[in-house]
Amino acid sequence: MSTITAAMVKQLREKSGAGMMDCKKALTETGGDMDKAVDFLRKKGLATAAKRAGRATTEGVVMPYVHTGGKLGVMVEVNCETDFVAKSDDFQAFAKNVAMHIAAINPLGITAEDISDELIAREKDIYIAQARETGKPDNVIEKIIEGKMGKFIKESCLMNQPYVKNPDITISDLLNELIAKIGENISIKRFVRFQIGES
Repeated sequence: MSTITAAMVKQLREKSGAGMMDCKKALTETGGDMDKAVDFLRKKGLATAAKRAGRATTEGVVMPYVHTGGKLGVMVEVNCETDFVAKSDDFQAFAKNVAMHIAAINPLGITAEDISDELIAREKDIYIAQARETGKPDNVIEKIIEGKMGKFIKESCLMNQPYVKNPDITISDLLNELIAKIGENISIKRFVRFQIGES
């Protein structure tokens, strides 16, 4: 087993944003393997987030983001448990980054439940028409549509989308990392996106 140096702990801390002791423990548990240590911390973050999920989030911020030129703007409400956390730099930066991501990627909802049945039905009709053009049998068409609908829903939901600043993680991962770091339940409550010329 390799020796865990202070430089390794510092490097992992910079990569993950986790605390010094958590970084040291992750490196010790993974034999000094940096990539495995990052995964270890992310899994720990998920476990922490799951533990905190039931706690009420009655504080937070409404964060605006207006893209250069003023033709595109977003407002997102991000909630937490205490006013102290709502005012923290990490929380504010997270809310701002989520607003910027929404401006760039244009999700249709936060989770799959937020996408209207009408929109899902319309998208499915398009996929059915496209699949029928191929002349494939119905059982194959069904599988194609199932796959395309799964992909559409995944790509349309904010929580599933690869984070615009780091596509290796999703918005859900980013949220769970913040929950693990701050130690409070945090939730993205709602958002609205305005673009000139769109209704």
